[in-house]
Amino acid sequence: MSLEFVEFTGTESYLTDPALEAAVRCALTLEKPLLVRGEPGTGKTLLAEAIAEATGLELITWHVKSTTRAQDGLYHYDTVQRLYDSRFGDHDVRDIREYIHMGPVGKAFQSEERVVLLIDEIDKADIEFPNDLLHELDKMRFVVSETGDEVAAKNRPIVVITSNAEKELPDAFLRRCVFHFIDFPDAELMRQIVEVHHPGVNDQLLSQALDTFYQVRELDNLRKPPSTSELVDWVTMLIAASPGSQLDKELALGSELPYLGTLLKKEQDLDSLRNRGSRFQRPRY
Repeated sequence: MSLEFVEFTGTESYLTDPALEAAVRCALTLEKPLLVRGEPGTGKTLLAEAIAEATGLELITWHVKSTTRAQDGLYHYDTVQRLYDSRFGDHDVRDIREYIHMGPVGKAFQSEERVVLLIDEIDKADIEFPNDLLHELDKMRFVVSETGDEVAAKNRPIVVITSNAEKELPDAFLRRCVFHFIDFPDAELMRQIVEVHHPGVNDQLLSQALDTFYQVRELDNLRKPPSTSELVDWVTMLIAASPGSQLDKELALGSELPYLGTLLKKEQDLDSLRNRGSRFQRPRY
């Protein structure tokens, strides 16, 4: 069997490294789900958007919650609406198919064109959730039990699955995926990411903001270390503060970093930083 080697090098707004690019190429070429793990804020969800953009395909997203069942992704039989129509409407309720509504997986399978299917934060659901999807993701088909109709993928979707490692996933599920762990960006890659969001940002401001950001992340016992998106928000605020002498004085005289609410989101983390405030070099313009 001849497999098509598919290139992926990220997009203008989504920067990658060689390891991530290789993992995406493996998933695209082997036509297997790509399971992506990493701490929050490392761009797991945005990866699916980048793949859709790079390939020119539609993105279908399934945000998994603690109450989500595997069945929800396949289809939903609207018994309530059928009962209502049978009692109060003039609709012909004998055709059950009119009350079958496809979920994200079902829509991806039925699509006339190939799509990107994102199953976001799969580990939020029950431990049996991944096992309940094994057959459907492996065979790319399922049966609607109420009608006996089989829904088979017209075009095999590109499946991206994200996990925050809140739960261990079953081995049988892992065997069917291409796996990649997204490391937190180093300072050089982070600089490039911020510059994508803020072209032409003052180099001294960015350098000092990055230095402080990584110092904050190294604090002991942080419950929620600041992520990439929070750094971008912080830099946005520093830029929006109209750099000038007044802000310089505030930074020099202040007892804590400005706009901490954009960086840290836990009271304990704020207290931890304030208790070590003298250790940090304040961003200066």
